[in-house]
Amino acid sequence: MKLVKNGSLILFLLHLLFPGNLFAQETEVRGKITDAISGDPIPFANVLFKGTTLGVTSDFDGNFLLKAVVQTDSITVTSVGYKPKTKAVKPGKQIINFQLEEAVTGLKELVIASGENPAFGILRKIVNHKNRNDKRSLHAYEYESYTKTEIDVNRISEKLRQKKTMKKIAQVLDSIDRVVGEDGKPVLPLSVSEATSKFYYRSNPSVKTEHILNTRFSGVGFASGSAVTQLVGASFQEYNFYQNWLDILGKNFVSPIADSWRFYYDYDLTDSVYVGNDFCYRLDFFPISPAELAFSGTMWIRKEDYALRQIDASVSKRANINFIDKIQIQQELMPTPAGPWLPRKSRVLINVSELSKNSAGLLAKFYSSNKNPVINQPHENSFYDKRVNVAEDAAQDQNEKLWDSLRHEPLSASEKNVYRMIDTLKNIPIVRTYIDVIKVVVQGYYNFGEVEVGPYAAAVASNTVEGTRMQLGFRTNSHFSRKMVYTGSVAYGFTDMRTKFSLGIRRILSRQHWTTVGIRYSRDILRLGLDLESIGNNPIFVAASHWGRFTRAYYYDEFSVYGRREFIRGLSGRASFRHWSFVPTYNFGFPSDPDNSHAAILNQFKSAEGLVEVRYARTETYFQGGNERVNVGNGTWPAITLRYTRGFKGIAGSDFAYDKLRLNIDQRIKMGVLGNGFLTLTSEHVFNQLPYPLLTVHLGNQAPTYTPFTFNLMNFGEFVSDQSVSMHYRQYFEGLLLNRVPLLNRMKWRLVGTANMIYGSLRNSNRLLISETTPNGNPALHTGYFSGNIPYLEMGYGVENIFSFLRIDFVHRLTYLQNPDARKFGVLLTAQFRL
Repeated sequence: MKLVKNGSLILFLLHLLFPGNLFAQETEVRGKITDAISGDPIPFANVLFKGTTLGVTSDFDGNFLLKAVVQTDSITVTSVGYKPKTKAVKPGKQIINFQLEEAVTGLKELVIASGENPAFGILRKIVNHKNRNDKRSLHAYEYESYTKTEIDVNRISEKLRQKKTMKKIAQVLDSIDRVVGEDGKPVLPLSVSEATSKFYYRSNPSVKTEHILNTRFSGVGFASGSAVTQLVGASFQEYNFYQNWLDILGKNFVSPIADSWRFYYDYDLTDSVYVGNDFCYRLDFFPISPAELAFSGTMWIRKEDYALRQIDASVSKRANINFIDKIQIQQELMPTPAGPWLPRKSRVLINVSELSKNSAGLLAKFYSSNKNPVINQPHENSFYDKRVNVAEDAAQDQNEKLWDSLRHEPLSASEKNVYRMIDTLKNIPIVRTYIDVIKVVVQGYYNFGEVEVGPYAAAVASNTVEGTRMQLGFRTNSHFSRKMVYTGSVAYGFTDMRTKFSLGIRRILSRQHWTTVGIRYSRDILRLGLDLESIGNNPIFVAASHWGRFTRAYYYDEFSVYGRREFIRGLSGRASFRHWSFVPTYNFGFPSDPDNSHAAILNQFKSAEGLVEVRYARTETYFQGGNERVNVGNGTWPAITLRYTRGFKGIAGSDFAYDKLRLNIDQRIKMGVLGNGFLTLTSEHVFNQLPYPLLTVHLGNQAPTYTPFTFNLMNFGEFVSDQSVSMHYRQYFEGLLLNRVPLLNRMKWRLVGTANMIYGSLRNSNRLLISETTPNGNPALHTGYFSGNIPYLEMGYGVENIFSFLRIDFVHRLTYLQNPDARKFGVLLTAQFRL
């Protein structure tokens, strides 16, 4: 007993003499760090025992393990862009998870100190080493990829949940909330998709392709994931920070390691740490102006070769982009034997803001993991012909055990719960009703199973010829047939009291190299100058063409047959034959014999023409959904279209033989700090003597709104030509200048510029076919043409993004100001939706 007491006394004296941790028990803490809103892991966060310098960094999946013999009662987690958080710990082993809330941060205060910022020297070396570290310097690379995409509804307000129409959804939400943590927020998943694929890239020429091998999809309101599958692969989630500018949502964001980094960013060299076995500099970066399309975050640079080892970059709601609260890109890279680095893991989060206080937000999350890279073994050019190749049996096997083996890492319990929640939501009647309404708004058609009715954008229109126009149409879908598509519509004008209709049949011959043939008959009305061959597949343009003032319009009966085929990647062709009639609704005439002054005046004709068209768009991307194929962008290369038209006389009463040639070039020009330019060049030549409706009638605009494909201060039918070169140019300066002006940068206004030009002429032989009278002797509506070598020219400037939806243009007409009713200046107000 005395020994015990003496021993206790000795221990007490030792603690007094050595108050450190000589006898402390080891403390071990495991856990995961996630975002309180999205539930996504937070990689690269700092985890420290409070009051010490002992700490670790979370891995890409937000996991951490921190253990040490230390006397402390708490653990602290910090990460750029989040509020720090501290929790209690105790000696021994334990699991502690953290859910961090986003911090609302302003512009970093600029501190002027003597000497150069030590981060600047590192940035210069990063730029100097770009060529050896950038994956684009490889001749070729490929890797196996796993991708996961999830779309959620988040920020569901209590007021919204209490609305009558939301009560049933709220009941489900309450019963199976996917809560991301004990202090996290619930989210309601709408869709989730997974895919495994092989991704291939070749540098010369620069091409890439992806072979999607397996897919899994579940979504509220989606019959299948066939269209979504083509947009969830690794090729749509590639973000390379070695590029000076990153294209995200159609906007140009400047990279924190761009060549011109000094103009956009400030930096802090905060630490030197080991990431795995690599000794790295930790650099925090911040945009100089909060409204710039730039990132804030942290990057880790390997000291050995100044390569980007990992990065966590975010764009805040202060940036000049609409309806987006946050964009976050997290990326971990792996070196290759040749030197350049490839992405190992990437995570992208896009948080769409609520449109009102009582609405909900939207959360899009993308994750990709890559492994087993192969470098500098390029394939033949034909291997890259198709941007995305989906295996025919990709979606056949949905077995959970198979997917457990295909995923690079297992799903967490909450991630697995997403599929169950979606299946539950799909069976709620009110959810199905809302999804049907949204589908009608987005797609324009209501689905009745095998037949869809619409488009509803064209259901009602009003113009000066038809008065109120009512229309109803239908089309079959892939549930009816994956090879045959039947379409039809009927319309009636209450002023002209005429019935219009159309019927069409299209057969899909090949989906690999998209090939279709079809036949169509239609009877309708059209504004002179619009090209049915160009806008026939665009339901929005077709619907818009039935509105407004019809100064020069005509009725037509048209029969056509056509075929389309994609030959190789970027190269497609189209051929058609059509027979159509022209019956004007305005005063028009042309002499039956221009060499005879007493010849009869006619105002109607028939035409039969064949058309051959070739289109080359090297970086154009399509995705196929059901029986439709949609263009999702031309990329960086121009789209070039060459069309030859041959008119035949004597076929079913056709009146003229003629030849036409048309060349069109569309180009998006990425200009970095200057924003984006959009250029359209068109050259047309008509080789024969024809009435002017068969020539090029340049499309004017007498509406008070700006239209990008018209000449906005030109009157309808003011100019006609048989040979011409025209240009339409739009410049979106994004936030240039205004982003740096205090107060104005909070309004997110953006400057725009426009320039439209036509250089054309009309031969004397075609001028002779412009009659001043109609067959009844009434004055014909005047039609003008270009004189001498003077082009038509208009230029404009303006401001967009006023209240996020409005655009105002100030347009000046610079030539042909002496023409009757010429408008020298116009102020055009337009409603638009742009991010």
